[in-house]
Amino acid sequence: MTGLLRRKIITEQPAERRLARTLSWPHLVALGVGAIVGTGILTLIGVASDRAGPAVLLSFAVAGAICAGAALCYAEMASAIPASGSAYTYSYAVLGEVIAWVVGWSLILEYSLVVATVAVGWSGYAMRFLAWAKLGIPASLAAGPGAGGIVNLPAVFIIAVVAGLLSLGTRESARINTALVVLKIATLALFVAVALPHFDGANLHPFAPFGFGAQAGPDGTKRGMMGAAAIIFFAFYGFDAISTAAEETKRPDRDLAIGIVGSMAACTLIYLIVGVAALGAVSFGVFGKSTEPLALILASIGQQRIATIVALAAAIALPTVLLAFLYGQSRIFLVMARDGFLPPALATVSSRGTPARITALTALFVAVIAGLAPLDLIASLANAGTLCAFIAVAASVLVWRRREPAARRPFRMPAAWVIAPLAIIGCLYLFTSLSGLTQRFFFAWNAAGLLIYFAYARRRATI
Repeated sequence: MTGLLRRKIITEQPAERRLARTLSWPHLVALGVGAIVGTGILTLIGVASDRAGPAVLLSFAVAGAICAGAALCYAEMASAIPASGSAYTYSYAVLGEVIAWVVGWSLILEYSLVVATVAVGWSGYAMRFLAWAKLGIPASLAAGPGAGGIVNLPAVFIIAVVAGLLSLGTRESARINTALVVLKIATLALFVAVALPHFDGANLHPFAPFGFGAQAGPDGTKRGMMGAAAIIFFAFYGFDAISTAAEETKRPDRDLAIGIVGSMAACTLIYLIVGVAALGAVSFGVFGKSTEPLALILASIGQQRIATIVALAAAIALPTVLLAFLYGQSRIFLVMARDGFLPPALATVSSRGTPARITALTALFVAVIAGLAPLDLIASLANAGTLCAFIAVAASVLVWRRREPAARRPFRMPAAWVIAPLAIIGCLYLFTSLSGLTQRFFFAWNAAGLLIYFAYARRRATI
């Protein structure tokens, strides 16, 4: 058991393996907002409203509060351990190797599915505009085998483009990401400006038609305010991608905490404003099952031209989510390669100070999932993987506070012994609110991961 719980000592990397420090706090806030504001608010507000009705506003608040607690835990750990790897690295340094492996394996699940899901979603937008431009490609080449096609080429294409951008350099990627984030926020502001004047309080009644708990229906779908919170949770995470940028941040002691907490605060406010405008403009039953709920709401109130503009801007800005999560996953793979869990040659850093090899491998891995795999049944697995990582980071805060009370902590989260346990309890409750199928897939994924750990990774691990 001692070997399983051996802990990693964080040291500075040699010059040839060191990442270039090019990011400041505005880049990190933009990275967080780019990851957080995306598929969640653009599409999942419809799915969540179908499950909770107007009470989805409380679902946003509950999910946001739980993520805020987790974000404070991340901010403390990121400022104190300014090394790449996010929850994987913190777990390895505080909780032990086997726990770090489970967390890293869960993060692979989270990031891979998020990137693949967003890429497939972007593919749908791309096909619409290609058809409008009379440049359409066969439907069989825009869907994977699980959706009746052969391969989803647009999804593979956008992943390749984003991976190429990341390989050019972190600063260049951050600048483009910031510009697209500004476009995304402007799009949401346009939606609110047009929809809010149509607010009708009658659309908020009944407020909680499916109750406040998480009740499973005949099809296994959990409805109610908490059932929706377990899904809308997808709309909040992404700030953890900021912590993977620790080694590329100019002033990690200060900037990581600003980036994590700042992006969460900004996104929570954005979500609540957009949610009120959406639910007040039309009845939730109108857009509850739509994959483009904001555009449908605008069309329903007679703003078809604005709806088209919103849909186009969303398609242009959506790759910011791909950039943030593909960035985060490549950095986690990089650290796992440094630790011996993956071939060490993958940890090579290019002359531009970016991990080009691991970025290419990550893109290939995700592109296979996006191009071939049926994602409709397993997309919510990303939530399960994230909840696992959040629990580990909150536990790391408590264990490290007890073990090393005098350790240097540039950012100390307030009321740690209250907020961290509440974050753990909240994440566990959200996990129980996920469907039984999602939970079984999650445990099967980690069972397979532990087999790989004991058969291959453990004996190659180096501290």
